[in-house]
Amino acid sequence: HNGNVSTVCVSSFCPKHSSPEHLIKWLPDSLHCPPPYVEEGGSGPTKPLPKSAEAVVIGGGSLGCQTVYHLAKMGMTNVVLLERDRLTAGTTWHTAGLLWQLRPSDVEVELLAHTRQVISHDLEQETGLETGWIQNGGLFIASNKQRLDEYKRLMSLGKVYGIESHVLSPAETKDLYPLMNVDDLYGTLYVPKDGTMDPAGTCTTLSRAATARGATVIENCPVTGIQVSTDDMGVKRVKAVETLHGTIQTPVVVNCAGVWAAKLGEMAGVKVPLVAMHHAYVVTERIEGIQNMPNVRDHDASVYLRLQGDALSVGGYEQNPVFWDKVSDKFAFSLFDLDWDVFMQHIEGAINRVPALEQTGIKSTVCGPESFTADHKPLMGEAPEVRGFFLGCGFNSAGMMLGGGCGRELAHWIIHGRPEKDMYGYDIRRFHHSLTDNNKWIRERSHESYAKNYSVVFPFDEPLASRNMRTDPFHKVLTEQGCVFQERHGWERPGWFNQDGAVLDYDWYGAYDISKNQNYKYNELLGKEYTFDYPPHHHVIKNECLTCRHGVSVFNMSYFGKFYLTGPDAKKAADWLFSADVNKIPGSTVYTCMLNKRGGSEADLTVSRLEAGAANLPLAPEGDAYYLAIGGGVAEHNWNHIKTVLQDEGLNCQLTDYSEDMGMISIQGPKSREVLQEILDTDLSNEAFPFSTHKVCNAVGHKVRAMRLSFVGELGWELHIPKDSCLPVYQAVMAAGAKHSIINAGYRAIDSLSIEKGYRHWHADLRPDDTPLEAGLAFTCKMKSTIPFLGRASLEKQKAEGLRRRIVCFTIDEKVPMFGLEAIFRNGVPVGHLRRSDYGFFIDKQIGYGYIRNPDGGVVNADFIKSGKFTLERMGVVYEAKPHLKSPFDPSNNRVKGIYPDNYHNVYKANAQ
Repeated sequence: HNGNVSTVCVSSFCPKHSSPEHLIKWLPDSLHCPPPYVEEGGSGPTKPLPKSAEAVVIGGGSLGCQTVYHLAKMGMTNVVLLERDRLTAGTTWHTAGLLWQLRPSDVEVELLAHTRQVISHDLEQETGLETGWIQNGGLFIASNKQRLDEYKRLMSLGKVYGIESHVLSPAETKDLYPLMNVDDLYGTLYVPKDGTMDPAGTCTTLSRAATARGATVIENCPVTGIQVSTDDMGVKRVKAVETLHGTIQTPVVVNCAGVWAAKLGEMAGVKVPLVAMHHAYVVTERIEGIQNMPNVRDHDASVYLRLQGDALSVGGYEQNPVFWDKVSDKFAFSLFDLDWDVFMQHIEGAINRVPALEQTGIKSTVCGPESFTADHKPLMGEAPEVRGFFLGCGFNSAGMMLGGGCGRELAHWIIHGRPEKDMYGYDIRRFHHSLTDNNKWIRERSHESYAKNYSVVFPFDEPLASRNMRTDPFHKVLTEQGCVFQERHGWERPGWFNQDGAVLDYDWYGAYDISKNQNYKYNELLGKEYTFDYPPHHHVIKNECLTCRHGVSVFNMSYFGKFYLTGPDAKKAADWLFSADVNKIPGSTVYTCMLNKRGGSEADLTVSRLEAGAANLPLAPEGDAYYLAIGGGVAEHNWNHIKTVLQDEGLNCQLTDYSEDMGMISIQGPKSREVLQEILDTDLSNEAFPFSTHKVCNAVGHKVRAMRLSFVGELGWELHIPKDSCLPVYQAVMAAGAKHSIINAGYRAIDSLSIEKGYRHWHADLRPDDTPLEAGLAFTCKMKSTIPFLGRASLEKQKAEGLRRRIVCFTIDEKVPMFGLEAIFRNGVPVGHLRRSDYGFFIDKQIGYGYIRNPDGGVVNADFIKSGKFTLERMGVVYEAKPHLKSPFDPSNNRVKGIYPDNYHNVYKANAQ
């Protein structure tokens, strides 16, 4: 306060004052940017505003500083950061600053690794300044077997990325952390190179490094408006940023405003689906013997213990967090009063873990605002409403640890149009537009995500909040038949069929004096499925799969996105958008990808060329048209990708969405033709109705579009049905199939059947950082033609140079459950990890797909795969694995062609008996 303080921890109170608002007054200048401090009531910004900029980043917290730093580092020198107060004044200044390297996501592991690299190495080398990085290690606490299994999964994944970690026994944990109570421990995961960051030191150093590269950092300059213009094609684009002290013309705005991001979005007409909540921790008095101990996350107690010199910071996630409904613009370097009734559960958990805390006083409390989202993932990318308006907010109190990786990806997104990594899980376009301004959905989902933040991440997890937001015409009848639903994109889709699958209204986990749902069968069923072993209803999925393989099953796939591409430039657009040649004769249906400039797969879908003619909505629009059927969970992403490409290319096309107006059922299996021939008025023989074709026909008096396609590797058809005709057609299918023992089946069965056949799932086996050549989908690319398409140049270059990574199928003989993230070793050297794994019931083996690299950086070809000895590591245990260049199930594709052995049905009947 008197200028003599040399170092300070920003999460402690000023010892000479009783309230945190004085904190900023006594922080030394070394923890701020070079401009002099502007006192309250000062004249204005710390630097003059330029008239224009290539990009304006709004918000001087972790994400804002990281983004402007990476933009400048990538060569965008005319970039401005605007902070309404001082750097870190919003939520960053009071963050705990923890960094854990291992998460149950390969992309997040990579993002965290980059943050660590920037904070612990790059910034100090560039500026000569220390950021405040402390590498004291991290310790994850397991109180039960399932929790330790989760940690073992992380350990195996970490080996792929060279992250050192060790599973410790309770006794070994006690040796490492003598003050810890280990009586109730099952084990721990120790990561020696985890650590903590200093928010003020980090952001100051980032801003200095960015300024040295030409960026301009301006504090004390609140934004008052975002100017948006509409171009000749009717597309809204960012034009300028308004402040009280001038206007900056710019085509790019980056919203890094944290809990204030929703208000900033409103200025441009952009929806930002996040909520603000109180998030707290306390700082203890000195604890003898705590020095140099690792940071601790006790997930089962929902508490973390961060080393803070010779004391601890204690915080966590409760089931009754306090919402901050009236977000104030005047809130800077400010805190809330701590609600001890809410927070006390964390104290109890911390005392159980470190008993010395019971005799230790509280030095200070820190309760500040943080922004939280519906799935506990950040909001990033270009907003669908306004071109040039980018999001970098909603970081769920993880903005410091994710900031470096996300700042780099966001900068790449802005400069090159797409991030380098697969950022779909963070992309604002992962949410359907009907949900992003639905306050009930945002509030309920954000609460549940907060309350479950420390829960074990199980493979079959489903939310309980804000269910039944989007239902199809079959929902009621399938509920009555015992459907256990999954939620995707707001849709309720069939997961599997059991009993008592009804979903009830959200009960807030009993928080806020709301009564918990009693006798909630759906929640009880999910609870039984939450395991890293084969789930207890494994046999139900097996029956659904084998009935499809041997007889016939019906799948409700109505949640699929169903779009029409029409207009004068529709053919030109189809040629450019789709990697395959979709301009075949009308009546054809083509499986294809959509790519980005780098050849990465933004989507896989089917495109049907329709007969030109009069409108017959919703089955067909007027004129030349293409019908697009896209997995419902990624439909919004696909919609926006197509719209963006059409805008960038200036193509005169219309994209219309009929997803809500049509249902879709898929009838699959060797008996599917016999069932459907009874109700469709068209010849279903191979000659009259070949694979990959479609027709509009009558089904018991209702017009439907029938497509001969399969996502499970069997003879089958999809029926795309106008909404009002869905139930009569479904009932006719079930009646005709009764004598063939037809059953309903769900997406858990589809997952198993599709991996058995080797069909790709977008965002599992196929992501924006995977090319079709790497994914084994070269057949979807019209490389032999001369037709240009988006991403073609990158694919040609990759093909000429040879593949440095490619997807491989693995099977293991042991019956051991795997779910993805298991490490892949070739001759004892880690070369990748499984993206997806499931049990193949027909071949009776565990199957996994993963991308592998040559550790020498060379080409990954068939010889490299055949000559290696492969193993898979699951939870620290290694299993021999057999690689396959083709799917082990029906590699000749006979079944989808309707070719089955002559005695097949007799064998099936005998087995059934």
